[in-house]
Amino acid sequence: MPITADCHLHTSFSGDSNTPMEEMILQGIRCGLDTMCFTDHNDFNYPASADLPDYLLSLNTDSYLYELANLKEKYADKIRLLFGVELGLQPEAARQNAVYAKSYEFDFIIGSSHVCHGKDPYYPAFYEGRSRETALREYFESILENIRKFSNFDVYGHLDYAVRYAPGKDEWYVYTAYSDILDEILKSLIDKGKGIELNTGGIKSGMHDFHPCTGALKRYRELGGEIITVGSDAHDTQNIATHFNRASNVLKECGFQYYCVFEKRTPSYYRL
Repeated sequence: MPITADCHLHTSFSGDSNTPMEEMILQGIRCGLDTMCFTDHNDFNYPASADLPDYLLSLNTDSYLYELANLKEKYADKIRLLFGVELGLQPEAARQNAVYAKSYEFDFIIGSSHVCHGKDPYYPAFYEGRSRETALREYFESILENIRKFSNFDVYGHLDYAVRYAPGKDEWYVYTAYSDILDEILKSLIDKGKGIELNTGGIKSGMHDFHPCTGALKRYRELGGEIITVGSDAHDTQNIATHFNRASNVLKECGFQYYCVFEKRTPSYYRL
């Protein structure tokens, strides 16, 4: 397997996973990984609903770190375990996120958008009463707003996350239809020294392409972007490191020679 680091993983410390961290680690070892970075969710101001009242709420970071530290020592001779977080970005949560990001010695921070102007694109209500294009453009514009408001992250995660839950998923979605706003996002990230991730998690939800789509990956590289991590976004053992061989091929086709792993907020580059 050319990519041996999965840098986007969730455990039972995330509100949307029930899988113990140790089970994830054991499966990662079986998969042949040499590095796993756990990135459990922390979303301030997430609009909890009656359906999912605890979904993506504040992470008990101390308990999470305590468990990780114990398991890091236990499996030190088998795999490298890194301390990350997936930080849900919203403009109104920028101050809270800034304080939180400085409160722990994270190896890696993924900035991501699960909420767009008070709504999670996971729910059909985000798309109802308007075209898919209008909904997606609002989502992409909110990402740009987040980047301008907050910078203490290393990569932006699953840039086109909203496509995963839109009607028709990515059957209709192409980079060129949104190149104006996506180019602005990619240029802003590059200017700020931030990277993006190739997230394979959409495949399990019925998508054909990764997050972001291949067109966006290629464009990021054309614009001079080099910082790219790879993550399965697995919330259970079955999806750890899924489609990593394909991910390696796609990255090479897009012009990448390396992928990154962050430790102590510093990227190291590994040849594909």
